[in-house]
Amino acid sequence: MKIVRLRIDPADPASMALGRIDTAFVDATTEEDIARHIAEDEAEAMQDAARYARRVRKRLGLSQAEFSHCISVPIDTIRNWEQGKRSPTGAAKALLKVLDRAPETALAALS
Repeated sequence: MKIVRLRIDPADPASMALGRIDTAFVDATTEEDIARHIAEDEAEAMQDAARYARRVRKRLGLSQAEFSHCISVPIDTIRNWEQGKRSPTGAAKALLKVLDRAPETALAALS
């Protein structure tokens, strides 16, 4: 591995390299491109939340109906979480995290 040491002087703009960014590509990015990227990122985040909710439920060995009864949430909510139509927020997200990390304790407290 090659080590390269650089000295950057903030007072001298010439000493600061442009970095690894393609300025032409950034300048060519339109507002529509940005909106599309945001939508893609949000869709991916929803799928991550869906996989997480499904994984927690399956680790507990519960069906959707059993899980919804256990945490006092309508079964439609569980289905929406797992299908990526909705994402758990607030207390539901915290409860999933507790169920994932300390399932026996959480289930005992919920029963």
